[in-house]
Amino acid sequence: MKIILFILIFTFKYNLHSTELIDLIGYDKYYKTKQDETLIDIARSNNLAFPEIMSANVGLDDPWVVKPEVNILLPKRHLLPDIKREGIVVNKGDLRVYYFAKDDKVYSFPIGIGRGDWETPIGKARITGKKKNPYWTVPKSILEEEPHWPKVVKPGPENPLGSRAIYLSMPGYLLHGTNKPWGVGMKVSHGCIRLYPEDIETLYELVNIGERVEIIDQPVKSGWLGGVLYIEVHSMHPYGLEDEQIIENNLRLLPQATQSLQNSAKHYIVDVDWKKVVNIVKEASGVPEAILTKYKN
Repeated sequence: MKIILFILIFTFKYNLHSTELIDLIGYDKYYKTKQDETLIDIARSNNLAFPEIMSANVGLDDPWVVKPEVNILLPKRHLLPDIKREGIVVNKGDLRVYYFAKDDKVYSFPIGIGRGDWETPIGKARITGKKKNPYWTVPKSILEEEPHWPKVVKPGPENPLGSRAIYLSMPGYLLHGTNKPWGVGMKVSHGCIRLYPEDIETLYELVNIGERVEIIDQPVKSGWLGGVLYIEVHSMHPYGLEDEQIIENNLRLLPQATQSLQNSAKHYIVDVDWKKVVNIVKEASGVPEAILTKYKN
C-alpha cells in the first residue's frame, strides 16, 4: 500500500529507451448489438472471447443475454508479450496465443486454458506432431475424476480435442480445438490449450513440426506504436467478487505494471502519469491504453 500511495503522489521520470519494433497489433471497433445475439456469438465472429468483451465494456455482465441496439467496444487491439518473437507464444495472462510467422506476420487467437488443479504450466517446448481428426486417449488422472469417459474417444462431435491437435514436447499438453466453444477465454480445461474450431484449423496449417513454443504468464503488457507508450492490463480474478475486492485484486498487478513500463521505455526520458497507470490497473479492462507521456531530448 505504501508503494501505491507513493506512486499516486509523485510523478517519476525514467531514463529508458523505446524499441523500434511495433508492439501493438490489430484495431478496435464498435458494434451495435442485434436481437437474440449473445456475447459468445459476437465474440467468436470477431476473433475474441466473450470475457474480453465483458472486461472492455462496463455493464455487460451476462454473456447469454444482451440488449439489442447497444454500441459495444470490440477490443481487437493487442500489445505483444515481452518475449522472443518466434513460433508460438501462449500467454496465460491475456488468454491468447500468438504465432510469429517467418514472414513477420503475427497471428493472434483467443484460448481457453487449465483450471484450478489442472493449471497449464509455464515453460518452453517444441511442436512434436500434428493430427487431423485426432483420437483422444483419456489420461488416467481424468478417468479417475470423470469415470464416464471411455479409455479412447473417437473423432467426432463428442471428442473434446475437436478436429485438430498440435502436440508438444511438454508431455500431456497440446493445442487443440474444442466441442465447447463457450469455454474459449476461460480457465476450464484439464491443462491443454483449446481454440475455436476455425482458429485451430488456421493455426494448424501455419505451424510446422519442430517450431518453438513458449507458455508465459503476462497479465500486464506494455509497448510502443508511433512514439506513444501503451499499457494493457488483464484481470484474472475469480467471478463473484464485490467491486472493492476486484479493485484490491487488480492492484496486486501494480508492481508488474511498473516493471513492464520500465522494460519498455529504454532511450527516452519519459514522464509517466502514474495516476492514470493506477486507474488502468484498477480497471484492468484488457484494452491497450496510451500513457500520457512527453519526450525530452
